[in-house]
Amino acid sequence: MAFIERTTLPNGLRVIAAPMRGTNTATVLIMVGTGSKYETKDINGLSHFLEHMAFKGTEKRPTTQQIAEELDRIGAESNAFTGDEYTGFYAKVAYNFLDVALEVISDILLNPLLAQEEVDRERNVILEEVRMIRDDPQRHIHDLFQNLLYGDQPAGWDVIGTPEVLAALNREHFVAYRAAHYAARNVSVVVAGNVTPAEVFTKVQRMFEEFSDGDARAKLPVRESQSEPAVLIHHKETDQVHLDIGVRGYHVSHPDRHAQQLLSVLLGAGMSSRLFLAVRERQGLAYRVRSYSIESTDTGYVVTYAGTDPTRVERTIETIIREYRRIREEAVPEAEMRKAKDFARGHFLMDLESSDEMAGFVATQETLLKKVESPEEVLAKLEAVTADDVNRIAREVFTPAKLNLALIGPYPPSEQERFAQLLTL
Repeated sequence: MAFIERTTLPNGLRVIAAPMRGTNTATVLIMVGTGSKYETKDINGLSHFLEHMAFKGTEKRPTTQQIAEELDRIGAESNAFTGDEYTGFYAKVAYNFLDVALEVISDILLNPLLAQEEVDRERNVILEEVRMIRDDPQRHIHDLFQNLLYGDQPAGWDVIGTPEVLAALNREHFVAYRAAHYAARNVSVVVAGNVTPAEVFTKVQRMFEEFSDGDARAKLPVRESQSEPAVLIHHKETDQVHLDIGVRGYHVSHPDRHAQQLLSVLLGAGMSSRLFLAVRERQGLAYRVRSYSIESTDTGYVVTYAGTDPTRVERTIETIIREYRRIREEAVPEAEMRKAKDFARGHFLMDLESSDEMAGFVATQETLLKKVESPEEVLAKLEAVTADDVNRIAREVFTPAKLNLALIGPYPPSEQERFAQLLTL
């Protein structure tokens, strides 16, 4: 059996079925190719707000309670999510309830009421979500890091938006945004799990045949410019300093994308990674330290997060920089490369055992790459990465001009220069 089967409806909607053996679940994931990078300053946060509004009533199910009860009645796990380049709506169910999941998720996507009274009510919910994120430095630091990297453009704005902009949004904004971006050609429907492609195609076509077939509005390209290390300090009287330190890297279509992912694994994925050992085990500087890479269609970066005592923040930064320098200048031993590949392979395959993760894997590729590689193809590309590849890209990305440090802690902005002096490679 093929990994996936796909079809494109006359209106341009892409439908993908990913049959999986050995599971009793099915996941319906509808992904729209729009997110915060498609916004303008006056509607920043609208993509995420609209995701919330989809669950606030449709013509057939006019209340939130009716939508929730119908999904709860079948034991569904359902939710939605918004990123900078996509918005997803999903339900994971026992496979015999596939029809219900498809019908409800398609209904909230196609027929939201977007009532003004619900907009006003949900606005308060989202403002509480903003406060929750800003009160959680481990989450907020990652938003600040992207603010630092990309500045005052969509890639640098928070996905959730700001209280000032959120306060001004009304029903007309949602209607106009849906018309500009929620077109069939900009949407993929992925169904993964205990399903057959024929049933998926038949059911999806019936539900989406009247969907708008217009073109979606494109986003503006990201502007990147950096000639020296950059620092962002967010003053907060915390007991622990939270920091992100990282560099600009490669986008999702770049040939070195997989080498970049393994670079981040070598640095800070797992309890035997270089930074976990250097920062936590050998010096006791942090409880949590990890590295990861992010890739989208036109941006990418490698970043390390750590939380540490204010009296040890300099040592923590210096230790991270030292490991960046070492992986740039010293050959990676073959045994360590083997471990990193096996780590990445193991986590990747374990994730794909569930139908929701499989649906996300397929839909994200379809949305960002406009194609879907099989797990075997992805693993082959990871396996093909050499130690020389990792050292080569480390030399390219780990340069002073690309270093960025975002901090949350008890420091005034005047300390920015002191921290900038630590960013030397």
